[in-house]
This record gives sequence, structure tokens and C-alpha cells, in this order.
Amino acid sequence: MTYIDKLAKEYETILQLFIYENAVDEAIARCQTFSQNVIEIDTSPEEIVSLHIQMLNHLHINDGEEIKKSLEILEEVMISFGFTYRDYRAMLDQINHHDQELEVAASVQRTMLKSEIPIIDNSQLGAISVAAGKVNGDYFNILKQYDDKVGIAVADVIGSGIPASIAMAMLKFSLELSHLTYSPHRVLEKINDLVEQNINKNMFITMFYAVYDYKNFELTYASAGHEPALIYRYEDDIFETLDTRDLVLGVMHGVSYKESTVSLNDKDMIFIYTDGVSELRKHDGTFIDMEDVKNMIRDNRDEHPQDIVRNLYQHLTRMQDQTRKDDLTCILIKTLH
Repeated sequence: MTYIDKLAKEYETILQLFIYENAVDEAIARCQTFSQNVIEIDTSPEEIVSLHIQMLNHLHINDGEEIKKSLEILEEVMISFGFTYRDYRAMLDQINHHDQELEVAASVQRTMLKSEIPIIDNSQLGAISVAAGKVNGDYFNILKQYDDKVGIAVADVIGSGIPASIAMAMLKFSLELSHLTYSPHRVLEKINDLVEQNINKNMFITMFYAVYDYKNFELTYASAGHEPALIYRYEDDIFETLDTRDLVLGVMHGVSYKESTVSLNDKDMIFIYTDGVSELRKHDGTFIDMEDVKNMIRDNRDEHPQDIVRNLYQHLTRMQDQTRKDDLTCILIKTLH
């Protein structure tokens, strides 16, 4: 006997208990269980009505009063379908509302957070930022300054939807107001105080901010809990880690951030990225080894930085477990003495 046959037999028993044996309580209790079982196998209301008609014929129920009583059982079953349908509609409404919120957040990003990659002397720049979903939790910006310098920001907003997009917009405008006036550690301090006062307490931001002097080939940088940037030394074929990591933005008011400066040689490269790179999950569920990322950069070291980051992204995408995708952003700067 198949599962469907068992359900039909159970419905027959329920009708007999209710109509012929006057076992109302037992029939109603079994009716509720029956309803749950048929709902679980995606039975439609039309199929239940059809089953009911079949049982009337099978049991030779022709008397008007008996038919009327049988409809009480059918009503009990359909009540459960009604509850399920209302729950389903409520869920759809919630999903639609969530989708609308994401569309608004994505629109905010498209109109307010677009970043241009400038052309600068003595260096080449490459950048890529790809969202895992509609809204990108990563942010980057390369801001041209006076005196042959650019400000470079990479951030990761821990949050989602409209609140995260608002926090990101706040980050962008604060950065644009402060990057010409303050050094990297002061920029982070200014942004931290603004973020701490104005965003949800459940949200915070990691950020790496640096000023690159492309005339003197120096990088001055500070970090608010962000992934450590890397420098690839072309001549020595080694990587160095820029591991200045202070408290993330938005947790506490009045935080001080440290600042460091490093000198660069010809064809050296600076690699700044988010945890979508360093915490990428592979098909077997393990995390990527950053040595693999370094080797990808090393293997393409003579290419333009934009080609390097594009190839790196494509390689990482092939490795990645697509069910565990995260936003991914990386910037690569190559010096040309």
C-alpha cells in the first residue's frame, strides 16, 4: 500500500467514525493529523475535494444528512489549508517587503557609492568589487589628493539592507570630507566617532585607509580591524604583511588609531582586500590558504594590476563554494619608478 493509499484509507476511517460511529472527538483529532500529512506532501485543496467525493461514492453515502455531516469533516481539513495559505501569504508579503528594501539599498549604492579608478603618474591601479547578493557590504574608494597623493579606502560593513547602505553612504561622505585634511589615523578617528553616534549598535565597519605618495613611493596607512594588506616585493619575490589592526569602527567613541609608513621600490605591489578573499570557502568546505592568493599574484606579477585582480577574481570564483559566497573586494597598486 502506497503512502497515498494509506492517506485515502485514513480519510475513509475518519468519515466512518464521524458519520456512523458518532466518535466525534476521535474523528476530529485524526482529521487534524490527516490535514498535516496531506499538507506536507503538497496536496492541493482541489485534490482533497476530489478525494472526498471518491469516499462518498466508495461508502455509498447518498443520504442528505450523511452528506451534510461529511462536509463537516471536509471543512475541518480545509480550515488547516486556510491557516497554511494565510501563513504562506504572510511569508510572501514579508519576502516582497524584504526584496523592496534590498532594491532601495542597491539603488542607494548605485547612485551614491560609485568609485572611479584614477590614472596617476608612476603607478598603475587595479580594483574589483563584486557583491554576493543585491547589496554589496564592501566599499572601496580611491580619492585623488594634492601633492601627488591618493587616498585609498577599503571597508567592510557588517550588516545588511538599507541600514548598511546608509552606513556606507555615511562612510563615503565622511571620507570625502576628511581625506584632504587629515592623515590616515585621524581619518579613521573622525569616521569612527561619526559612525559610533549614528549607526545601529549591532553594526560595525572594518576599514583599511592609506595615503599613497606616488612621487616619493611611500604608503602611509592605518587599519580599523580590517584584513592586513600585503606588499609584494618584486626584486626579492617576497610578501610583507601590513598588520596594523586597531578596533573596528562604530564600537566605541574616541578610539585612537596607529599609523605606519612603508617605502616602495620599482614594481612593488600593494594588495588591499576584504575577507571575501581571505575567508573564501572552497568546494570541500575548507578556507582558502592566503599562500594560494599570493601565488596567484606572483604568477601574474608582470601584468597590469587590473588584469591581475580580474584573473584573481575568476580563479577564486572557480574555487569557491557558491552556496557560501561573500562580498569580495581587492585593490592592487603597482609602482613604476
